[in-house]
Amino acid sequence: MLARPIRIAAITASAFVVLGWSLFAIDQIRGASHASVAGIAGDPTTFPDPSPRQEKARERLHSKPREFVDDVNDILLAPFAGLVDQSNSQWVRVTIPALLALLVYGFGGGYLARFAAGRP
Repeated sequence: MLARPIRIAAITASAFVVLGWSLFAIDQIRGASHASVAGIAGDPTTFPDPSPRQEKARERLHSKPREFVDDVNDILLAPFAGLVDQSNSQWVRVTIPALLALLVYGFGGGYLARFAAGRP
């Protein structure tokens, strides 16, 4: 009874995490030089769990659908973002929380759905 909604939630959360990371990677590849300059200048507008100032800067840069994906991704990655706050690499600060989120939401949600359906 609960297996289907749990499975749908796990797949949806995983899809948002993968989409958010993919959009981040595309941005980094397209503007590697610009991203390096912005990162050195201390304007990390692509990090999960951004400050309100960083959020406003990101909203000016992205379209509404992209900002929706980023906002959902911020919520999903917030529990894991604090683990890599000290890293200077944007890739580490985005990839590690995304991998942990996939592990928890994807594999954990799938396991929970199987458990709810009565299959170990």
